[in-house]
Amino acid sequence: MASDIEIARKAGIKPIAEIAENLQIPFDKLELYGKYKAKLPLDLIDSEKAREGKLVLVSAISPTPAGEGKTTISIGLSEGLNRIGKQTTVVLREPSLGPVFGIKGGATGGGYSQVIPMEDINLHFTGDFAAIEKANNLLAALIDNNIQNNGRSLNIDPRTVHWKRVMDMNDRSLRNIIVGLGGTTSGIPRETGFNITAASEIMAILCLAEDFHDLKERIGNIFVGYTFDKKPVFARDLNAQGAMAALLKEAIKPNLVQTLESNPAIIHGGPFANIAQGTNSVLATKMGLSLSDYVVTEAGFGFDLGAEKFLDIKCVSADLKPQAAVLVATVRALKYHGEVPVPDLNNPNVEAVKQGIENLEKHVENMRKFNVCPVVAINRFVSDTDEEIAVVKEKCKELGVKVAVADVWAKGGEGAEELAHLVAEAAESCTSEMTPLYDWNWSVEKKIETIAKEIYGAKAIDYTAQAKKDLKVVEELGLGNKAVCIAKTQKSLSDNPKLLGRPENFVVTVREIEIAAGAGFIVPITGNIMRMPGLPGTPAAENIDIDDDGVISGLF
Repeated sequence: MASDIEIARKAGIKPIAEIAENLQIPFDKLELYGKYKAKLPLDLIDSEKAREGKLVLVSAISPTPAGEGKTTISIGLSEGLNRIGKQTTVVLREPSLGPVFGIKGGATGGGYSQVIPMEDINLHFTGDFAAIEKANNLLAALIDNNIQNNGRSLNIDPRTVHWKRVMDMNDRSLRNIIVGLGGTTSGIPRETGFNITAASEIMAILCLAEDFHDLKERIGNIFVGYTFDKKPVFARDLNAQGAMAALLKEAIKPNLVQTLESNPAIIHGGPFANIAQGTNSVLATKMGLSLSDYVVTEAGFGFDLGAEKFLDIKCVSADLKPQAAVLVATVRALKYHGEVPVPDLNNPNVEAVKQGIENLEKHVENMRKFNVCPVVAINRFVSDTDEEIAVVKEKCKELGVKVAVADVWAKGGEGAEELAHLVAEAAESCTSEMTPLYDWNWSVEKKIETIAKEIYGAKAIDYTAQAKKDLKVVEELGLGNKAVCIAKTQKSLSDNPKLLGRPENFVVTVREIEIAAGAGFIVPITGNIMRMPGLPGTPAAENIDIDDDGVISGLF
């Protein structure tokens, strides 16, 4: 069986101008990055047309460590919709180098359901992550420079600065560092650290900004810390927003590429869903809706993470209304939630599927809490048996939810045609309108409690002393009316990665709350979630190579 990169390399890739022509984009509007990638100018967005398009959200049950193929299904579904006559663009996030070199690998799909050029997208692409990293680190440099510079100092108390530098790599050694060592000319020593670029507030801001003006205003609203006399300091106080926005001049524009079946794909932004909002940019979604009749988009990890944030944060902020939602389930993940060890997931085990099916049941319940019309997609693996798949279908019938087996890894769009018909039917006949779970004007505690109890299934919330102190700061700054973006493990509905299936009677512990005033939300951090991941014992990077002719191998 050919690898993902071999399949991608053998594909008949077309010049990006041909893909743009199918979307009726004039050639002179394209900002080319070689033959097969292009930036799209923001004036292609038609707000009125975007409101008329059909938006389909793809999410998943709680995943195994390797993920359940949301991106693969999203791409395959878009191929299937195009096959049945629905003009469709898939709109995705950009891959982070952390997972590419870590455990999950790339994020361009798999098998015969991929976006291409695969190597370019998975590595540096069009430089958006680098621009976000530079903008983030410029603010860090300006903060430390102001602390050092007595002549123009804002009198910032270094102990109150929580803004960290970022890099797009899994590197646990950088979680906690000391800067300013080396004498008085090298700065004021203080403790700080690095986050991964996908967790940067700049990434969140880029993905929620509606235009350049909004981008700059959001950057200016970034909360930096306090002065020694307890006055809050924002990025605008450092006059940082102009230069930071200038670094994002090209990064704010969505990127156009193509699928293996030569259909359009827009890829832009890449926040993680366990530590950020987990969805592509508002501009990319509206661009897709402006240029095609259907947009298929995904939200990271399970419905409890990316989809909740997509619906409660992105959709509320940008006034988006998805017409249908697809829940990706795999037999492998259901066996995992039925307490089967990862090395044994390929072995048939009907009883484990029955035991783990409660995880799917809870996610379907959650979908209905938002008043969206659900469809379940069973992402088929070679190891799945008919008996195991029958268990999933029977549960979906019991729950009254439409279900289709999608064999997109092996068959591409052809393997998603049944799913495409169900999704199109749901999108065009659904009479309900998406309703967010909470009102942003509720108290912070009520918003957190609503998500934890309604979506996770928690019985109570516990706040550490630090979290209580952080709550007080949020209220003092007048930020209590912002959305909440809970940082939580993706491995469980709870904040404990070891509680699989459908845990009950657990307590969610909020250990601290970070402020993302520019993005427009606050970040309650639960459990042991880290905003700078580490590499696994055997990183994927060890299998990646390039030969004397510049041909890359080992990407997946």
